[in-house]
Amino acid sequence: MFKSDEDLLAALKAILVSPLSMREILGGLKIPSAQRSLYRRRIRTISESGEVVRIKGGRYGLPEKMNLVTGMVQGHPEGFGFVIPDDPSQSDLFLSHRAFDEAMHGDKVVARVESVRPDGRREGRVIRVLDRAHETVVGTFERSRNAGYVVPFERRISRDIFIPPDATGGARQGQAVVAKIVEYPSKTRPSMGEITKVLGDADDPAVEIQIIVARYKLRSDFPHAAAHEAKSQHPPTAKDLTGRLDLRARPIVTIDGETAKDFDDAVEVERLENGDYKLGVHIADVSHYVKEGSALDKEAYKRGTSVYFPGSVIPMLPFELSNDLCSLNPKVDRLTLSCIMTFNPGGDLVDYHVAESVIRSVERMTYTAVAAIIENRDAAVTERYHGLVKNFRLMAELAGILRRKRAMNGALDFDLPEPQIILDVTGRPESIVVAERNVAHRLIEEFMLAANRTVAGHFIKSRYPAVFRVHDEPDPVKLEAFREFIQAFGFGIRPGDKITSRKLQGILEKMEGRPEEKLITHVMLRSMKQARYSTDNIGHFGLAFEHYTHFTSPIRRYPDLIVHRLLRDLMRKQRREEQWTAFLPKMADSTSAAERNADEAERQAVKLRQCQYMKERIGEEYDGVISGVIAFGFFVEAVATHVEGLVRITSIADDYYKFDEKGHALIGERTRKRFRLGDMVRIRVENVSVERRQIDFSLVKKGEERAGRGRGEPKRAVKPKRRTSEKRSGARSGLKRKKR
Repeated sequence: MFKSDEDLLAALKAILVSPLSMREILGGLKIPSAQRSLYRRRIRTISESGEVVRIKGGRYGLPEKMNLVTGMVQGHPEGFGFVIPDDPSQSDLFLSHRAFDEAMHGDKVVARVESVRPDGRREGRVIRVLDRAHETVVGTFERSRNAGYVVPFERRISRDIFIPPDATGGARQGQAVVAKIVEYPSKTRPSMGEITKVLGDADDPAVEIQIIVARYKLRSDFPHAAAHEAKSQHPPTAKDLTGRLDLRARPIVTIDGETAKDFDDAVEVERLENGDYKLGVHIADVSHYVKEGSALDKEAYKRGTSVYFPGSVIPMLPFELSNDLCSLNPKVDRLTLSCIMTFNPGGDLVDYHVAESVIRSVERMTYTAVAAIIENRDAAVTERYHGLVKNFRLMAELAGILRRKRAMNGALDFDLPEPQIILDVTGRPESIVVAERNVAHRLIEEFMLAANRTVAGHFIKSRYPAVFRVHDEPDPVKLEAFREFIQAFGFGIRPGDKITSRKLQGILEKMEGRPEEKLITHVMLRSMKQARYSTDNIGHFGLAFEHYTHFTSPIRRYPDLIVHRLLRDLMRKQRREEQWTAFLPKMADSTSAAERNADEAERQAVKLRQCQYMKERIGEEYDGVISGVIAFGFFVEAVATHVEGLVRITSIADDYYKFDEKGHALIGERTRKRFRLGDMVRIRVENVSVERRQIDFSLVKKGEERAGRGRGEPKRAVKPKRRTSEKRSGARSGLKRKKR
């Protein structure tokens, strides 16, 4: 009858012109009696997704036809919240603190629209929870007589978890704990839980990271079976090399940061007699060691990605693989998958082939050393690597060609500085520096982009199922707001004109070096959507590529490992279309979600260290740039530290300020003074709450009013009275390459 749930759902939507009982649905679908039990279960399963909703009386209907909204609850620390609809064309639904019913922040729910305000804002109430986001909650244990409460670190879970006297797990007042939710909240009672793990004192550096790991449900320990599999692997033998392209005599090198331990890519460039360039990108063959369906494979799938914190990492694969057997260490044989491409002097791909290979990296290079050879002409470094100097300069030459080619095609280049947090021996932040990006970083980035694009094209050419790295076009509403915004700077994009990545890159190029450059860049970035994995090749807007995938980091990204398995199928002529067609969409959704979760955990870890760093600097003054404007104040990023804090509008006493949303500014009613995104200001550190990840700044003066002080130079001031501040995510750490 209906082979897939997608087919069954389409049939349900066709017959549900009004709410129907299960008997009426089965009759309308003409389901034979012998199969009705099966189809009852399938229809109930579909209703759990919210696409079809079961209402009172046991009838089923379409939510959009019954004034219902299916979506995710987004809570607010003050107790109210919103339902973010699954259907992106619908507006958010406001929930008062009494309208949550049994729902919590993050839950998937069905809600009823109960009113629409004159401004179009919809208000409603949760009527059913479809899927729980939290089985456990991480927070601080607060004792109350014999029992206690867990106050969640996730402030959007605004209700505490009650802990009965016999379920405290020995936790002491103020300790960080993990609590399992035994009963979810209702209208008349709070959530009830039991403490399953005591993490320790919340201000212990080791515990602080454990809190983030537990809060974001990261898998820090490997199951015994997966760890055993990793330890039982061995270096490649002669048998393992059979049939592989032998590249061990080639001048192949790895280029990574000084502290890197997992080298998953190696490169070489050769100039051919006809003037073309031959680029080899050689990637660790993780699929040789991590077999389909193995304990290692299942664990890697659950993790989805490695997670990078300042000073530490939670790897996707055990260190026996990530830092040893799969790492392309120098002077040893390593199994690889190679994408070997030929480019003409104009940067066009004229030929390629993909092969299972074996390499022996001749040198472990660092970005600093390669840049010293190419840019600085450092005599000592050049002499040390004299046999490779010509290769590095040829690499830079080809990378420049590829970079210019991408720019001509409209690729967006947001080459923004990233802060890197340096920790002392106790794990506390010692300094915050800008992670350097030099010519070596850029050439590796170009080569990885080229290989990823070529592999994606190979799948399309072979007509084989694949997972792509896609980047949707920006939201039309946000793009229209951006178009209106940039008119003030003399960029006339007419209403209705299609705004392409090439037009946006053209604006960035024209703004380069101007005072408004950072302002324009920030506003443009906020109109962009997030890249994700998908089996539907819609292209990559930011890179201006018609097709793109992730092939180059299988040690730290699960989709790359899957891409290697797909390539192996094609190379060995073992096509498995049906299997991959069923698996890849679920994998793409799962790893996209894992990536977003890891990103948020990384941001929290960086914000934690930034708060710890700034807590020791209360009273100091810094130059900063306004990085965000909201109705009750503006966020400022300190130039010297790249740490962001909030200047509240109530702390500016010279006028009343109104929020200009389109202009990204606060404007004084009387003075007409503006505080606009991108403006330079001088701020003082007023208060820091490490627990809440909040930093408060106060305004000293606007940038044009400053007199003589050096850019970013701190000044010790009288320690002010402390105030609270709003929570806002900080900048990313500079520990891994930008995601594309």
